[in-house]
Formats: sequence, structure tokens, C-alpha cells
Amino acid sequence: MSIRVKYAPGPAAGARVEKDGEKWKLIVVRELRHPPARVWEALTDPAHLAEWAPFDADRNLSTAGPVTLSTVGAPHVQQTTVKRAEPPKLLEYSWGTGDLRWELEPVGSGTRLTLWIHIARAWVSAGAAGWHICFDVLDQLLAGQPVGRIAGPDAMKFGPWQQLNAEYAKQFDVDTPGWRSDAPKP
Repeated sequence: MSIRVKYAPGPAAGARVEKDGEKWKLIVVRELRHPPARVWEALTDPAHLAEWAPFDADRNLSTAGPVTLSTVGAPHVQQTTVKRAEPPKLLEYSWGTGDLRWELEPVGSGTRLTLWIHIARAWVSAGAAGWHICFDVLDQLLAGQPVGRIAGPDAMKFGPWQQLNAEYAKQFDVDTPGWRSDAPKP
């Protein structure tokens, strides 16, 4: 039996939304059992990103400057800029329609990883469900038990994503986005 077949995410937890001016901010917090330096490498190295993130990068994100991010499973390629890179504590760049801010804080022998991302209110439950799964996949990758990337349209077809999306929608008091799981996102 493959590790992916065994993988099942836990309940919807560790995410919240906040109003930020005219935008909404999704905040996802996860305690990982790996030290900040290892987590930093997974957040910045293109080979690691290709194993867990919802995008690919054309260069290492560990330094400020231009970068091209390609969304997994979608024809969306974005020229953007790494605005801040302070290894192994802070990483900021834009992706899609929002800014991402990653903070890594040592907790015992592990890391508290916090992601802030601007997102349309209609997509907060879908975003939380997607990042929940990405963080699980990241944790498994760092533990030496990769399950393979589950992101983009593949994530939306993954049964547990549907459940997480519904659970986060209930927590955030929003409707789930109105698309079929086999249809591309608008």
C-alpha cells in the first residue's frame, strides 16, 4: 500500500481569517517536528517545492529578487519578487492575487510555521483546505515519508480536501466556492 493511500488529513484546525482593509487574510499555523533550517529549505528550494507546494519556482527563494512561479495544474505563470528573505525566519513574496508571508519560529526541536496570505473571502475555505493538505505533505516529506504533491486540481479531486473545505467553511461561516471538483477554478 502506498503512503498516499494511507494519508488522511486530520480535522480542520490551525487556520483563521481576518479582515485586512478591503482584503481578507488567511492565517494557517502548523507545528512541524523539524528544525527551522530544514523547513526553510523546503520553503525555498525548487526541488522541495515541487514535492509539496501548489506552485513551482524557477529559482531558490532564499534571497530577495525576481522569481517566476508556475501554479500547479493551471496555465498560470507569474513573474513576481521575493520581497524579504531572512533565513530561517521570514519569507515574503506574491503569488496569484495575494501576498504570502511565512514565519518560522523554533519550538523545542521543531518549528511553528505560520503562513499569512491575502485571499478573496469566497475562497478562504478552499485556501485553508489546500494549505492544510500542503502542510501535511510538507511534514511527511521532511520526515522522509513523501506522499507526493497534492495541490491544485488534484487536491480538489482528493476526497479529504472536500471534507476539509466544508469543515473550514463552517468554521469561517462562509459558503464553499461553487464549482465542481473536476472543473478548473475560475
